[in-house]
Amino acid sequence: AVFGPMAFFGGSTGIIYRQFSVTIIAAMLLSVVVALILTPVLCATLLKPVPKGHEPAESGIFFLRPFFIWFDRAFFWVRDLYVKLVGHSIGRSVRYVFIYLLIVAGTGFLFLQLPTGYLPDEDQGMLLSQILLPTGATLEQTQQVADEVQRYFLEDEKEAVESCMTISGIGFSGRGQNNGMVFVKLKDWELRDRPDLRVKAIAGRAMGALSKIRNATVFAFPPPAVVELGNAMGFDFQLLDRSGLGHVALTNACHQLLGMAAQDERLFRVRPNGMEDVPEYRIDVDWEKAGTLRLPITSIHNTIAAAFGSAYVNDFIQGGRVKRVYVQADAPYRMQPKDLDKLYVRNTEGKMVPYSSFATGYWSSGSPRLERFNGFPSMNIWGEPAPGRSSGDAMRAMEELTSKLPQGTGFDWTGLSYQERQAGAQAAPLYAFSILIIFLCVAALYESWTIPFVNMLILPLGIFGATVATSWRGMPNDVYFQVGFLTTLGLSTKNAILIIQFAQYRMQRGEGLIEATLGAARTRFRPVIMTSLAFFFGVLPLALAGGAGAGAENAIGTAVVGGMLSATFIALLFIPLFFVLVSRWFGKKQPQSTAPSGPA
Repeated sequence: AVFGPMAFFGGSTGIIYRQFSVTIIAAMLLSVVVALILTPVLCATLLKPVPKGHEPAESGIFFLRPFFIWFDRAFFWVRDLYVKLVGHSIGRSVRYVFIYLLIVAGTGFLFLQLPTGYLPDEDQGMLLSQILLPTGATLEQTQQVADEVQRYFLEDEKEAVESCMTISGIGFSGRGQNNGMVFVKLKDWELRDRPDLRVKAIAGRAMGALSKIRNATVFAFPPPAVVELGNAMGFDFQLLDRSGLGHVALTNACHQLLGMAAQDERLFRVRPNGMEDVPEYRIDVDWEKAGTLRLPITSIHNTIAAAFGSAYVNDFIQGGRVKRVYVQADAPYRMQPKDLDKLYVRNTEGKMVPYSSFATGYWSSGSPRLERFNGFPSMNIWGEPAPGRSSGDAMRAMEELTSKLPQGTGFDWTGLSYQERQAGAQAAPLYAFSILIIFLCVAALYESWTIPFVNMLILPLGIFGATVATSWRGMPNDVYFQVGFLTTLGLSTKNAILIIQFAQYRMQRGEGLIEATLGAARTRFRPVIMTSLAFFFGVLPLALAGGAGAGAENAIGTAVVGGMLSATFIALLFIPLFFVLVSRWFGKKQPQSTAPSGPA
């Protein structure tokens, strides 16, 4: 019931939810079948009658009998102490309700302070490096920097790096002689068992070393957790021109934003994912003169394009192979704008007309790649949260800085950042619908509209542990935390059902409210502890996992482990108390029973 609503959410977040939802629901249904059909058969087959007054010392493996005896004595002592505490809480309900309110307030405060994110960072065994040289740099200069970056990874990081590949002339920001990329493959996780050999540590050291390259800007970063949703971890920001300010104004706003981001302590590695304006030599053709000289437009375009950029002519056969022929002016004759004056264009009469008689040229600048996002001119900016910050903190910082830009500029999110915003908007309806489903299912179980409020009051106690554990480990409120959050809701409800159901049963047999509640707490203490500890130790490896996929496993495991501890050792004290209070206020009148007085 808790995980059912997760299967119906859309987007990439819904895909992640759906995997957990279908898996857990299928496992739950199978466990129900086993419990209802196979378990009774196994009990009837394997269990033997036990005489009244049986003690562990009378059976079992002889060298384990002392342990069994000691364990039962310790367990019974803890159980009796628990029952006394329950009696103490019922006798001093106001004091304990106040403690509960403090826990709920602390949970709300911690939850609101929890940084937000979409997916935890993962060590995927690879590292990316982006190379940006000044406008006008040659391909040879870019390759020289790429070789230097490759040399650093293969020599200075040889303990963690297995291989390295460089590409010049193309990058994440587009095609250009001043762009380059380096792909770094790391060694297997078993060979990188130290924290300083993890991908984030390697990227941090690389940024410090490669920042010393004076003629280029080099960024080293891990890929995102989902490679289909971007090319880099962190945030993916689009600066938009919403008012038609023009390319120059948008460029100035982008530089202003990058300058402010460089001084913000919440941001790190903020960089443009685009190409700077480059010098352009613009050719203006006097079409009236060209018409007078009988020059076709296509002849002018084809002549200039072929001389400076090459053009396909025909094929020829050599050695049985078909080869293509391209024509282009020799390099010394296409190096300078003045070389255009040496061109001649054939007119319709077959005469050669010099270029200078119908065209002029001048220098200007422009973007080699004009971008639009959702119909608006845009510039893409990448960045990461500073150490100790989350992607949600970085996104809020970018939104605050954008509000200081000139009027008419706006922003939007794409890639992982867009999914993070979408996931945050879906979280509240998901929680609300899951809680509603829990309430309805428990109401059907209890055949009451009031007793289920006991389960609702217990839910914050499970959330308290999940929030504290996640905050203590410095993890954000991301998609996997939300999955662990919902799991904690279900586990908290399970513990309450185990006690309340037995209390109702004893009340139906004529026991008083207090007597039935204490009896249920005593009887169900062992199964609650057993199931909770079994689940705790089953999930604990997720919280402590390392290697591939450890980020997601740690996020889920930490939330569930923390929630399981608080839902067991804190909620167990408040479940009987709230059952008594709700039954007194809203239930039918029961036989009175004196509440046992616990220690003051």
